[in-house]
Amino acid sequence: MPAPAPFLNPPLFGSIDDSSTASTAGVFGQGGHNPGVSGSSVHDDGVQGLTETSDHHGVVGRNQSSEALGSLGGSDPIFKQHAGVYGQSDQQGVIGLTTASGGTGVYGGSTAASGGGGIGVRGETQSGVGVQGQSFGTGLAGKFIGNVEVTGDLNMSSPTSDIVLGDVAEGFGTQDGEIIEPGTVVVLDQHGLVRPGDEAYDKKVAGVVSGAGDYRPAIVLDKQRSQASRLPVALMGKVCCKVDAQYSPIEVGDLLTTSPTPGHAMKAADALKAFGSVIGKALRPLNTGQGMIPILITLQ
Repeated sequence: MPAPAPFLNPPLFGSIDDSSTASTAGVFGQGGHNPGVSGSSVHDDGVQGLTETSDHHGVVGRNQSSEALGSLGGSDPIFKQHAGVYGQSDQQGVIGLTTASGGTGVYGGSTAASGGGGIGVRGETQSGVGVQGQSFGTGLAGKFIGNVEVTGDLNMSSPTSDIVLGDVAEGFGTQDGEIIEPGTVVVLDQHGLVRPGDEAYDKKVAGVVSGAGDYRPAIVLDKQRSQASRLPVALMGKVCCKVDAQYSPIEVGDLLTTSPTPGHAMKAADALKAFGSVIGKALRPLNTGQGMIPILITLQ
């Protein structure tokens, strides 16, 4: 079945007293103070709508009242008296499903003029989740095309208790698609690509490849369509980093810089040389050998 046309201006409806609606509709119901159409079933669908045209909908619900939504209160916070379509259930009130690759399960649109207050889809709650999107595979749980405004806190929480979303990273390319492990200290080359650092106090340091240990990037900037040869490099926050203590024992709070050991950081013991090459600050000690410790990225 072809995907439905956008819900804006459904072609089946004129004004509320348009008699053409009754003459063209498969089923037409109009009530004064009662439902126009009501469907109920014990073992099957209460109401089912089907169309075989590409520019109409199986079921269209429309509210033509000029009243705005009231405030939350009482036992019915979902405002069914103003809704075009209202669904209420102990589980899912309204379910939309599509099997087409470009189809839309649930579509909400507003025809309010530019600068107005129209809302295509609205979700409200007093203690739960107003709107939730979830992906069970590689797809996106949500996508916004255009500007997004957030008037409250934006909390980045991990889906599992053993993962920490700890840093803000930015995508960088690598030469010839080189694979560099998370936790590696990387520096810039002459083309703006990154490679593992292998010099002490290298001022070309870019950061640490994000994703090592229990830490994952909370935000990744400069994502591009092709991610095959791009790495998230942590520029701010907490990240796990490869370090080498053979040059000097590392204590909590020590500033770290690049080292001769490829991809590893070391303690910045020389303050003059460290200027411009500091990666971050150690959050755990390492007395001897090589290891992976969490650090606070503070590029300077």
